[in-house]
Amino acid sequence: MQELGRIYWTRQGLRLAYSAVMIWLAIAVMSALMSKATPAAGASPASAAGVLRGLLDGVVSAVTLPGVAVVVLGIAGAIMTSRDVRRRDPVRRFTRQQRREGMARAGGLCELEAGFGRRCGRPAEHGDHFYPWSKGGSTSLQNFVAACAKCNRAKRARIPSPAQQQRMERRRRDYLPPSASLSVGERQPLP
Repeated sequence: MQELGRIYWTRQGLRLAYSAVMIWLAIAVMSALMSKATPAAGASPASAAGVLRGLLDGVVSAVTLPGVAVVVLGIAGAIMTSRDVRRRDPVRRFTRQQRREGMARAGGLCELEAGFGRRCGRPAEHGDHFYPWSKGGSTSLQNFVAACAKCNRAKRARIPSPAQQQRMERRRRDYLPPSASLSVGERQPLP
């Protein structure tokens, strides 16, 4: 699923950009406060209102550009979330047949990663959406992954990386017949 890589890296880039802008914002506020904190030598005592007005003007001018960047990134995040909501499969739960087939396909064991790219060996208790339902993942057998409770809680609603998807498909070669589909992950199309 080529789309998974694009979605994953777009979201990672957005998170990284948001973190960088928040750091920029904090540094801008601190530098504006520090530059106004030391009065010039020989300056006459100013009123408290004048000092506060000077501090406020310095902070506002320093925060303007990073503040606009925060708003733009917030809007981009809101647009992505709204598209995910529109993309959601109307059926949230796997049917009994899908669950039975998915668990049989996995041999009753968890298919998620335990560490170092190897398969978790605990018994599967849950049917999980590989591509999260909340992010537009479909409720289909291709998107079904057998998971133990611990791995399912740890995964939460995170979008798996393209590398995780490739490792999952490579691990499936070990326990699925050659004629079976190894692909994992499916996303609902936009309506």
